[in-house]
Amino acid sequence: MADATIKIFSYLPNPRVWKALVAAQFCGITVTVAGDKPANLQNWLWDFDARELPPDERVEDSPHARLSKRGFSGTLYKTDAFLQAHPFGTVPAAFSEDGSIGIFESNSILRAVVRAAENDHGLYGKTGNEASRVDSFLDAALVLAREAQVYLLSINELSQVTHERMSSAYEFYLSGINRSLATSDYIASDQLTIADIGFVCDVSQFLRERLLEDSLKQQGFAVISKNMEREYPLATAHLKTLGAMPEFSTHLGDYLSKVF
Repeated sequence: MADATIKIFSYLPNPRVWKALVAAQFCGITVTVAGDKPANLQNWLWDFDARELPPDERVEDSPHARLSKRGFSGTLYKTDAFLQAHPFGTVPAAFSEDGSIGIFESNSILRAVVRAAENDHGLYGKTGNEASRVDSFLDAALVLAREAQVYLLSINELSQVTHERMSSAYEFYLSGINRSLATSDYIASDQLTIADIGFVCDVSQFLRERLLEDSLKQQGFAVISKNMEREYPLATAHLKTLGAMPEFSTHLGDYLSKVF
């Protein structure tokens, strides 16, 4: 049986999509991605066959017009089929090869890529218990990812509470990763797994705060990750080592060199 193809629609660039692309690179899955800059997604039809709409189709009485509720403002254009496949209506939005199944949330899309491979090369662990341990790290990362989304979206009008929540989530996740790497070269197993892939992409996304230091300082806040190299040396080294691998750098480009 040939490896499957997974299709993703999202705003771009998106570190959450990098997860699926990196995993696909390792295990030979074809992942196709359609999308645009976040501000331009209001001009697209959100669908399995996503496409940019001409101006005469971007009208309030369109059958696809929906009032955006999370992460976007104004009107978005989503088909009924899209919302049936993706009931929360968010991106990144992945689809099975024929579009019949919608897969949402980046870690679930990441898992779907590996499960679709004829040979996953141990990316999801070699036993059931190892797979569950991989899931444990992916679930722990949700704390960081959720707080990072709120933090980065509000970074120009930041509250003390948001900064404190982000600091707590960062310390919780990075300390656990650093502790795990003290006894192994990889996070969840004795080899690379999707826990490592998720770590690279989730932390990379959060480290965008370093590029926004001026805004933070103007509001009286410190860069949370300023001392990451000293406080979490094993996690930092792991991030840099994996980021330099071609399977990662093909998709991350020079992103890490900008934040370190």
